[in-house]
Amino acid sequence: MKDYIEKNRERFLQELFDLLRIPSVSADSKYKNDVIKTANFIKDKLLTAGADKAEICETAGHPVVYAEKILDKKLPTVLVYGHYDVQPPDPLELWNSPPFEPVIKDDRIYARGACDDKGQMYMHIKALETMLKHNALKCNIKFLIEGEEEIGSDNLDKFLVVNKEKLKADVVLISDTGLFSNEYPSITVGLRGLSYIEVEVIGPKRDLHSGMYGGAVANPVNILCEMIASLKDKNNKITIPGFYDDVAELTKEERAEMSEVPFDLEEYKKSLDIEEVHGEAGYNTLERVSIRPTLDLNGIWGGYTGEGAKTVLPSKAFAKLSMRLVPNQSSKKITELFKKHFESIAPKSVKVKVKPHHGGEPALTPTDSVAYKAASKAFEEAWGKTPIPMREGGSIPIVNLFKKELGLNTVLMGFGLDEDAIHSPNESFRVFNYFKGIETITLFYKYYGKLNNGDLEKDLHS
Repeated sequence: MKDYIEKNRERFLQELFDLLRIPSVSADSKYKNDVIKTANFIKDKLLTAGADKAEICETAGHPVVYAEKILDKKLPTVLVYGHYDVQPPDPLELWNSPPFEPVIKDDRIYARGACDDKGQMYMHIKALETMLKHNALKCNIKFLIEGEEEIGSDNLDKFLVVNKEKLKADVVLISDTGLFSNEYPSITVGLRGLSYIEVEVIGPKRDLHSGMYGGAVANPVNILCEMIASLKDKNNKITIPGFYDDVAELTKEERAEMSEVPFDLEEYKKSLDIEEVHGEAGYNTLERVSIRPTLDLNGIWGGYTGEGAKTVLPSKAFAKLSMRLVPNQSSKKITELFKKHFESIAPKSVKVKVKPHHGGEPALTPTDSVAYKAASKAFEEAWGKTPIPMREGGSIPIVNLFKKELGLNTVLMGFGLDEDAIHSPNESFRVFNYFKGIETITLFYKYYGKLNNGDLEKDLHS
């Protein structure tokens, strides 16, 4: 199958480029037609790859693409999840090339969605094609590709409930995470949850002259900055009452096991062009981005931000914040704790509005399942090394939903790297990882499919 992948290398790249050119930004309504166009593109490519059927399933928001290849209902079934929507490309001026005109430079594909998640999702479609061309598929596959992951998958829980029979499977397979590095491949076994919130601080009924009113009337931008600054103490611990009540603490042994990962702090700082790392006291960098909750300001605005000067005391100020959550924390509970606390610390000179956007629950995936072991064997064969089980700092709300609504565990076989700059200008995905990902996915099915004749355990212990 490696020969087939290499033989069709250029076509596989050009198809991905065609997908990346469609600006499927789910957060912005002006891209609605492009989102629909992308869904249809995915549907057509699934049929071309050999799916028995593929369809566009409408939701209250953006559509879901569903497809399946059923060889025999008695065989195990893998449900592949991915998303075709992407983050907004802003700020455009920081891109070195247009975000929706993919280019290859230094073995990297640069485009919005190259890694998150179009490139990684599309690997599964090409893996399906490759396996069917070689009669190598030994289990059933279903595809669930949504268009709202970047805005919280708000309509997916209802879709899962309504379509439980259609989505019936034995395990979920997702490629929307990353590797520790190409030298030390890894499989993600934990994800943080998310609470995303927008706040508004309201002062006088109109913008005021800063000379005539400054010092006498509360400035909403000043107040907002003070309120946000108070959300952490000098040790970078979050000050919201009750925030840490449900945090699952790791044992000394578990933390010691995490420290065995070959993490180079100096290289990490160099790659980000920073002199020092920053975070909660008492924890190292890997722990801060995986097993500890966070609170970060994602955007702040108010007053005059155009060219030149305007001496104005603004009427309103706004900010967007996100909190990453760890096992046992509830996004709903944390959102309520934030709202209550933020409103309580507002001075009477202003009014405050707290608007929850979206959230998701943290998730842990088992490492003793047959599917995880099959994924590990796939990495061993493709990469020549046993993958490291690692927790990741990002959030994929659907993982918890799959467990809650369908009773399914998930295997997270991601192929991205830290330097891929997902959600940032100049997002990229290594060409090497794109093709190595396709190869590794086909090997996952090689081992997972051996459930049919009982040979899997013999392979795993050979």
